[in-house]
Amino acid sequence: MNYTFEPIGFIRSPYKEKFGIPRQPGLIAEARGELVFAAPYNRPEAVIGLEGYSHVWLQFVFHQALRDDWQPMVRPPRLGGNKRVGVFASRSPFRPNPIGLSVVKLEQVRAGDGEVVLELSGIDLLDGTPVLDVKPYVGYVDSIPEARSGFAPEAPAVRFQVLFSDLAEAQLLSRCEPDQLRRFITRVLEVDPRPAYSGDSQPDRIYGIRLYDFDLRWRISGDLVEVLELAPPGVD
Repeated sequence: MNYTFEPIGFIRSPYKEKFGIPRQPGLIAEARGELVFAAPYNRPEAVIGLEGYSHVWLQFVFHQALRDDWQPMVRPPRLGGNKRVGVFASRSPFRPNPIGLSVVKLEQVRAGDGEVVLELSGIDLLDGTPVLDVKPYVGYVDSIPEARSGFAPEAPAVRFQVLFSDLAEAQLLSRCEPDQLRRFITRVLEVDPRPAYSGDSQPDRIYGIRLYDFDLRWRISGDLVEVLELAPPGVD
């Protein structure tokens, strides 16, 4: 049997490319975004009562991980990118059906002027992600303290100390909410967003991530990350 679903809305996110997105929701509380409902689901009555919940489940499509076939085994980043496990024992986006599930914090519900929007934080979603459904998080059934977590028993450890160059600091101060943006950038980089199989960094290599409306550029030296600049997109 085949089933067809259409998105109820789409995500607005600071993550403009897959590189740099945290590997689980909630790891970066400063990662804020929005779910904008699409017609005909943008009716204010459809979200009445949702403001009483602190968190919601999002079911979504890995729209940039679509493949014609699937593999029964994958290489999770938490295992170094080399050891394989069964796809159903992982949260890999490369699945028989490319559907994801994230629990995120609901900051605010906005409804009016023909628009219904959920303001969210702790997101791990690419900009433009199609959302299939929203369900409220219910603590007494959704939280299981004694649950075992397989090969990922705890959150990834902080790996780097993050410093900002004078140029990056000046660029931060010229933007809206610079302190919040500094915390966000720090959280993205301190857990090392590079692929697990990338190996040790090259001493002079400059890395980049597209965030918001800029290209974040940094380099690594030992256990330090230096943020070099918040460059305009596409500028070398």
